[in-house]
Amino acid sequence: MSESQPSSPAPARHMENPAPAPQVGWKPRVNPWLIAMTVALAAFMEVLDTSIANVALPHIAGTLGASTDEGTWVLTSYLVANAIVLPLGGWASSLMGRRNFFVFCIVVFTVASFLCGAAPTLPMLLVFRVIQGAGGGGMQPMAQAIMADSFEPQKRGQAFSIYGLVTVLAPSIGPTLGGWITDNFSWRWIFFINIPVGILAFILVTRLVDDPPWIKPDRSQLRHMDYMGLGFLTVAMGGLQIMLDKGEENDWFSSGFIQFFAFLFIAGMVCLVAWEWRQKNPLMNLKLFRYKNFAICCFLMMLVGGVLNANTVLQPQYMQQLLGWTATTSGMALTAGGFALLFVMPMAGYATGKVSARTLTVIGFSLFVITFRYAAVATTLDMTFGAASWLRVVQMLPLPFCFISITTAAYVGMPKEQSNQVAGLINFARNIGGSILIAVTNAQVTNRTEWHQQHLQSGMQAGSIAFQQHTQALSGFFGGQFGSSNGMGLALANLYSQLNRQAQMQGYQDVYMELSWMSMGLVVLAFLLSKNRPGAGPGSSAIH
Repeated sequence: MSESQPSSPAPARHMENPAPAPQVGWKPRVNPWLIAMTVALAAFMEVLDTSIANVALPHIAGTLGASTDEGTWVLTSYLVANAIVLPLGGWASSLMGRRNFFVFCIVVFTVASFLCGAAPTLPMLLVFRVIQGAGGGGMQPMAQAIMADSFEPQKRGQAFSIYGLVTVLAPSIGPTLGGWITDNFSWRWIFFINIPVGILAFILVTRLVDDPPWIKPDRSQLRHMDYMGLGFLTVAMGGLQIMLDKGEENDWFSSGFIQFFAFLFIAGMVCLVAWEWRQKNPLMNLKLFRYKNFAICCFLMMLVGGVLNANTVLQPQYMQQLLGWTATTSGMALTAGGFALLFVMPMAGYATGKVSARTLTVIGFSLFVITFRYAAVATTLDMTFGAASWLRVVQMLPLPFCFISITTAAYVGMPKEQSNQVAGLINFARNIGGSILIAVTNAQVTNRTEWHQQHLQSGMQAGSIAFQQHTQALSGFFGGQFGSSNGMGLALANLYSQLNRQAQMQGYQDVYMELSWMSMGLVVLAFLLSKNRPGAGPGSSAIH
């Protein structure tokens, strides 16, 4: 049997249980754990930058003479560029070699970080953020692909636990670190801190990482660049990100502005799929979705990324809006979840060598059902810092089992030559899921809050005995403090404030319950995954 593998999937009738792919007897020249920690360092730097700037936006806008609304483009510009470059890893690796492309991305990201910190105006900052996002977009999938090829299949799950820790922990500590740096130094240092990390990552990668023999640079790929595919991808991702970023602000699809970008997204995606499917050397090898396991894994990973990012936004948002905590205190409450991951992530990685990925995925989503229902009960107006920290720990526990097992299952039965494409597409799905679910959950919090406001207001009628008694009691209290003429007005204002806080709390509780129902559906979907041999990786056949 030949050592080489075709670059495209097998015919559709073989997609559920592809034939085993032969493995090349190649091992990295250094300890693979050194390689894993090296590439994880670069990936951590990039993932951290997706959230570290959030709390600094008002400071950035004020310093550069821009409005808060204009300041949000600092996030949007980065995310759009990041999403566009994520799927390009396979093509770029074929052109430059995987290690060279990874090093190139580190250099671009580090230089752009310096330029972002030194930017004198908002337009220049946005240009540099686009460049930074483009450099960062290539680091995530390349780090994952390098790990996949550096480890034997039975140890691959443990390696992915390091990558999982990076992608889950970085967004959690990003707001805390960004708030602390902004409060104590300057917002410019949230970009400058990338420089020493980038230099260290550059030195380590160039010294420790090598390409496997089946990854060879091919300069002819530059002539065969899929420019049409890149154009369709740019239109689709730009339309999606702007629609999600500005949707709630513009009342979603009642706005012609949002309708236009929604059209760009749909039209771009339809054209992208139609074009890429027919190409001999596509930018994104969408034919990999003919593998049942891979297609399911991408969908599940999209929702795992959505849950991770939605959780990271919802909880601190709740603590700041309703509990009155500062951004730094809210970020500190999330830190406990990061420490919990330090213990759980290696355990989940070890479990992939003993238990099938399908079983671990089912366990993970089942835990999500429980944790979201717990969150719906634990989210109260008198929540303490300890309770908030414990809630974050509970929310983080299922993530390692889902993230590592889905990532491992995505490689099952895939040709080893497609590892770059697999990594790019599954990271692309995770980032898209994060953007979508952040927008959806925030919009749903607003909708459910308005519904509860109307429901609670029905009880605040003059004919309600309870309302009259409460109003009179408050009026007497405030009248004694500030004078009888002000008592009734202050009493009604206090009741209205209580109503709004109660309605908003119930809105968050409803969203957590909706996420629990979604997780129940994902448990069912996880059963459709092929049951791989524990510890198996790329090229392993699925068994039942």
